[in-house]
Amino acid sequence: MKMIKPIVNFAKIADSYDTFVFGYNGVISKGGQINASALECLHKLAQLRKKVVILSNMHLRVIEVAEELRQAGADLQDFANIVTSGEMLHYRLKHPQGDFAALGNVYYQIGDTKPSGIMSGLNMQRIGDISNAHFLFMSAIASGSDTIDVYRPILEKAVSFGLPFVCAGNDTSCFKDGHLVLAAGAIAEAYAVLGGRVLTLGKPDVNMLQYALEGIDNVGNMLIIGDNVSTDIKMATIASLPSVLVSKGRHINYLGEGYIPDVAKTRELANSFDVSPDCVISEVRW
Repeated sequence: MKMIKPIVNFAKIADSYDTFVFGYNGVISKGGQINASALECLHKLAQLRKKVVILSNMHLRVIEVAEELRQAGADLQDFANIVTSGEMLHYRLKHPQGDFAALGNVYYQIGDTKPSGIMSGLNMQRIGDISNAHFLFMSAIASGSDTIDVYRPILEKAVSFGLPFVCAGNDTSCFKDGHLVLAAGAIAEAYAVLGGRVLTLGKPDVNMLQYALEGIDNVGNMLIIGDNVSTDIKMATIASLPSVLVSKGRHINYLGEGYIPDVAKTRELANSFDVSPDCVISEVRW
C-alpha cells in the first residue's frame, strides 16, 4: 500500500516537478472566492519557471475563469494553460461529433437559468416548453439549498420524452459562494438512475488532461493537484501520475478542517475509490 504523505506547503516539493496541474473550484477558488494563499503559491511556482496549468470540471468558460483570477490580482502570464469542462463542452457543441452529432439544437435549461457561456455564439435555441426540446441542459443548481428531489419531477418528465441530459463536468458537489452545494453531476447521476442518457465532459477522463497539455513544451515531471478523489485523484491514477489531495475542499466534511490533514481518514476515503494520492495538504499554500 502506497504511503500518503502529509505536507504543509508546496515549497517542500516544488523542486521535484516541472508541471503542476491544479483543479480550480475547491482548490484555488471556493465558488468565486479566490484563495489568496493559493494565488501566491501559483505565482511562486511560475517564478521558478514551473509550468502551472488549471484543469477544472467547472461549467464556466476559460474567459470567465481568467476574469475571476484577474480580478483577484493574479498575473495571467503565470499560467501555461487554463482548461475547463465548460470550454470543452462549448467546443463539442460547436463541432458536434460522436454522441453529440445527433443531439439537435433546441434545449430546455434547468437549475440556474441565467444564460450560460457554454451556449454563447452557438446555433442553439433555448425554449420554455420541454416537450419541444431536443435535450436537457444544466450548468449549475439554482439555489445553494437545492436537493435532488427539487429536480426529480422535471427529470422524470425529460426521461419520458427520451431527452439526453447535457452538462459540463461530473462533479456531484462544488463550492458556491464559499459553501459546499450540489453540482450538476449529482443531478446527472439521478437522471441516469431514472434511465436517462447523460452527455458530459470532465475529469477523470484523461483526454481532458491531454488537451490541457497541448502546446506545452517540456512537460517533464507532472503533479496533479485536486480536492476530489473521484475525479482529480482518479484521473491521476488512470494516467499513472503522482497527485496531491487538498483536504479542505470537496471532502472537508469528512476530512476536517485541520491544518495538518488526517492521513488515516484520507487513506480510508481514497481506498473507497481505489485511488491513492501521494500527498495530502489542507490548502494550497507556498
